[in-house]
Amino acid sequence: MAKIKYYYDTKTLNYQRIEKSNFDKVKNILIYITASSFSGLIMIVFFFQFFDSPKEMKLKREISELTTQYNLLNSELSQIDFVLKDMQERDDNIYRVIFEADPIPNSIRKAGFGGVNRYKHLENLTNSELITSTTKKIDEITKQIYIQSKSFDEIIELAKNKSDMLSSIPAIQPVANKNLKRMASGYGYRMHPVYKTRKLHTGMDFSAPTGTPIYATGNGRVEKVTKSRSGYGRHVIINHGYGYKTLYGHMSKYIVKRGQRVKRGEIIGYVGSTGTSVAPHLHYEVHKDGRKINPAPFYYNDLTPEEYEKMLELSSKFNQSFD
Repeated sequence: MAKIKYYYDTKTLNYQRIEKSNFDKVKNILIYITASSFSGLIMIVFFFQFFDSPKEMKLKREISELTTQYNLLNSELSQIDFVLKDMQERDDNIYRVIFEADPIPNSIRKAGFGGVNRYKHLENLTNSELITSTTKKIDEITKQIYIQSKSFDEIIELAKNKSDMLSSIPAIQPVANKNLKRMASGYGYRMHPVYKTRKLHTGMDFSAPTGTPIYATGNGRVEKVTKSRSGYGRHVIINHGYGYKTLYGHMSKYIVKRGQRVKRGEIIGYVGSTGTSVAPHLHYEVHKDGRKINPAPFYYNDLTPEEYEKMLELSSKFNQSFD
């Protein structure tokens, strides 16, 4: 019950009851409501300054869980990246070496994604930088895994063809030891027999009597047979596949034709002195991926360790080549 208020009237010398107008009543109500609201607002602000609301507590729990999951995801991505790098290292330096395959260049393994911005749709999201960096990392790993998978597919095919590859790679001397007079000249800079100048000798010379059999040093297909009065003279080139070719020069005669399949140890011709040559011998070259390389390491199927060491010693001497 509202209290009744009075005031002292000096004219009548009596106490008179205070009567409030409707305006005063409305004003007082508004003042009361405003003061209550202001007090309540201050209390709410003070409370939420030091205490979380149930919704905020729920959101914080979710953020904490998402942060934990994100850290776990990044840790797993780092582990995957580490394992992938180890696989790539083994692939390039072990598996592909064993099977005579070139390593995959980093420009292919680490290649980015060209064209339009693949992550533009992520730019307006909350924490877009975090989301974009993680998405990029996942994309990079995914692409590298795909490339590695294709590489392993290739290695599997090479493994299936290993027997064929081992039969095709040059692995014997083109002239039998019993027929050799001597190994005239090896790979390296030698004195040219005609021009008498120091010149790179890109093969190995085997001195033997005219008519001595010449053998294919690996399985392959005859790519070229040529008659010439200069250079290699009568010579044969065999394509062994896997990047290997062999050349047999200065023949007196060849008994194969272009396109013919030959096997290691099969006679393809005979020693002679045709072309630019000063004595009967075979000039023999090994080409790998279009580059002429030293044939000496390719006689492992044909020589004992002692014979192989002797051959290396003779072939490395600085003497005159026969062509």
